[in-house]
Amino acid sequence: MKKYPVYTVQNFSCNDIHRDFYVNIFKEHLKSHSFIEEPHRHDSYLMVFFTNGSGQHEVDFDQFEIKKGSLFVLQPGQMHHWSLSEDIEGFVVIFSQELYNLYFGQKNINEYNFYHSIHNRPEMVFEEKEIPKILPYFDLLIHENNQDGKYQLDKMLDLLDCIHIEIARKYGETYSHQTHSYNIKISAFEVLLEKQFKTQKLPSFYAGQLYITLKHLNRICNEILQKTVTEVIMDRVILEIKRMLADKQLAINEVAYAVGYEDYSYFSRVFKKQTGLSPTEFRNSTIR
Repeated sequence: MKKYPVYTVQNFSCNDIHRDFYVNIFKEHLKSHSFIEEPHRHDSYLMVFFTNGSGQHEVDFDQFEIKKGSLFVLQPGQMHHWSLSEDIEGFVVIFSQELYNLYFGQKNINEYNFYHSIHNRPEMVFEEKEIPKILPYFDLLIHENNQDGKYQLDKMLDLLDCIHIEIARKYGETYSHQTHSYNIKISAFEVLLEKQFKTQKLPSFYAGQLYITLKHLNRICNEILQKTVTEVIMDRVILEIKRMLADKQLAINEVAYAVGYEDYSYFSRVFKKQTGLSPTEFRNSTIR
C-alpha cells in the first residue's frame, strides 16, 4: 500500500549550518526536488510565494488556484501537492519550529494565527499593489542565503519574521476574527483539540477544560468560525481520517481505532455522513 512521505528540512538543505532552515527560488527548488510535485507532508513549516505563473495547489484535500501574488503557509503535518505551469516563479522557505522558537525566545511561532489549524486558511493573495510590501524580504533572504557573512542565520531569521509580520497584517485585514476578543479562547480550544481529538469528541469535555459553559463555547465558535463546537471537533477528526486513509499505510479498521472508534460500522457511518463517501470509496479516490 502507498504511504505518502513526510519530508524534513534536511531533505532539502545540505548545509550543516542551516540544516533547519531552507530558502530557495522556486525554479531552482523544482530542479533539484522534483519529487515534491507528488502528494507529501512536511514535519516543519512551509511558506511559498508565487510571483509568476499559474496552477493548482491542493492542501489537505482543498483546491486553491495559484496565480501571481499567491502565498501559502503550511503547518507541520498538512498534506499537499501541486500542478504548475512551465513559467512558474517564486520563493520557498522551510524551517523548523524548534529553530524559530529558540532564536526568538519569548516569541513563539504559534502566536501567528495564520498557522492555526482550526481557522487556518493556508492561502492569501497579495494584489499587485501589495506585492512590494513583501517581495523585497524574499529577495533579501535569497541574497543573504548566497552570502557567507557573519550573523547570516540571524539576519535570515529576522527577514523571515518581517515576512511573518506582513502576512499577519494582511491576514488581519482579510479575516477580521483575528483581532476578535474571543480569539484567545479559540486558540486555547485549538491547542486542547489537537491533543485530545482522537479520544475526546464530546463538546462538553472541551467546554469543561476551558472553564466555560458549552453554550458560551458554541457562541464563540459560531461568532468566529461560523460553526458549532461539534462541527469544529468533527472537522478535525475527519481531516485526520482523510490523511490516514490517503497514506494507505493502515488497514481501514486500524484507522478507525487510531482515531478513537472501536466500532468499525459506526466509524464508517460517521465518515460517510460527513463526506458522502465510505472510507473505502474515499481511499480509492485518492489513489494516484
